[in-house]
Amino acid sequence: MVDTKYAFSETFYSIQGEGRFTGFRTAWLRFFLCNLQCHGFGQLDPTNPETYFLPYQDVNPDDYERLEDLPVFERGCDSSYSWNKKFRDMQHKMTAADIAERILDHIPDRKFVKTHASWEDDVHLCFTGGEPMMRHAQLAQAEILKYYNDQFNYPRNVTIETNGTQKLTDEFRNHWLDEQARRTKLMFSVSPKLWSVAGEKAEKAIKPEIVRTYASVSNFGQLKFVINGTEESWNELEQVVDQFRDHGVYWPIFVMPIGATVEGQEGELSGHMGQAAIADEALKRGYNVSARVHAWIWGNKIGT
Repeated sequence: MVDTKYAFSETFYSIQGEGRFTGFRTAWLRFFLCNLQCHGFGQLDPTNPETYFLPYQDVNPDDYERLEDLPVFERGCDSSYSWNKKFRDMQHKMTAADIAERILDHIPDRKFVKTHASWEDDVHLCFTGGEPMMRHAQLAQAEILKYYNDQFNYPRNVTIETNGTQKLTDEFRNHWLDEQARRTKLMFSVSPKLWSVAGEKAEKAIKPEIVRTYASVSNFGQLKFVINGTEESWNELEQVVDQFRDHGVYWPIFVMPIGATVEGQEGELSGHMGQAAIADEALKRGYNVSARVHAWIWGNKIGT
């Protein structure tokens, strides 16, 4: 193991709140830094930056002792603390080995192999962000998983929650093509950001050609779209899905209502379509539906 230290926002233990593995016990590592900002989430007009209200801009990090005490950001990216430079001093920096042990420390009532904590079969590991496919995060993941593998103590299921815009590094690809790493089932949970919902332009946010390369590592994945229910968002969704299909990405599609909070998902903040109407329309169009269960249970509080 090398002594490189990697920046991350938090580690915690909760459930998976979205997509295929909703409800599964999950240990989380949220990396710091992202190439997208998604300021349009929850805004009255996601495509007009002049109308944006961004709560994180009014937060003074010096007023909080811990990152976990920050408020939930109802508009814009709900994890702005994991990429915006104003929160840099609230981040952690550790070696991959120390991060690996920190993740294990969150899992309660775990079994023990001699004196070392062991992954339980039904506890998943999720890498999120920020953006976990940024180069530094890919390198960290490979080192963390190698640390677990070297001790014959590895998670059976790993999910990477990514926006699907970052190219694979050789180190990441080589790790997942290694025979030992194949003991772990890897799922790519790709959430492309729509212009009509997140305010991110397609040329920067929609990269089906890159997501197609992820299948060379693992062809187990899902496409997860956030929708505000406007006609523009449904039309854009259909176009983007066609692009992914044209590039040979046939992973199942989940549609989620926008909203960092329950109120946001009901459309109470932005005036957009509420979650029931979005679910009805998604089913009509042949898509799966995902809630944000952690937001319903814990209000999307940091660390959940």
